[in-house]
Amino acid sequence: MWETSYMARHTATMLTVNKLIAQGRGLAPALVKRAATVELDWDVRQKSRFDATDSAGRALGVFLPRGSVVRGGDVLVADDGSLIRVIAAPQAVLVVRHCAEHGSSFDLLRAAYHLGNRHVALELKPDHLKLEPDHVLAEMLRHMHLEVSEEQVAFEPEGGAYAMGEHAPAHGHDHHDHGHHGHDHSH
Repeated sequence: MWETSYMARHTATMLTVNKLIAQGRGLAPALVKRAATVELDWDVRQKSRFDATDSAGRALGVFLPRGSVVRGGDVLVADDGSLIRVIAAPQAVLVVRHCAEHGSSFDLLRAAYHLGNRHVALELKPDHLKLEPDHVLAEMLRHMHLEVSEEQVAFEPEGGAYAMGEHAPAHGHDHHDHGHHGHDHSH
């Protein structure tokens, strides 16, 4: 009931958005390039309902299915058929790198393990990790002899082991014969 009344109040003045096309898959690149944009930080993009303003100055009321996560590069589709390309807004993040003098890239693996045990939203890169600012975690990472700096950049944390829907990485695990003999893939 609340959801219906909320939508009724907002649809008169806002463009309603209730569809997301992950990474604009299936859309002509020219259409995506011409689309209006909306710049959103991670806190907003992990919500399924939010208000925003696009680059054309239009107020948007976004109502996606519960549990939806919006990523940079996704395309939102408004009820009038217009497209809005999502840009991951720069935001404050901690960037963690191994010490080039005294450490190795294995130190990042250890850090990812410890942060994962704390269920920290984490973006993984080959040479660094990104997480939302937290002075306690920053201190823990420094004690592990890692270099921690605060930067203003886009943040795209991993979706987790069970979030393999529309935003599954292109290099996901296909179940074709690739030399793994002698074990079963029964899931």
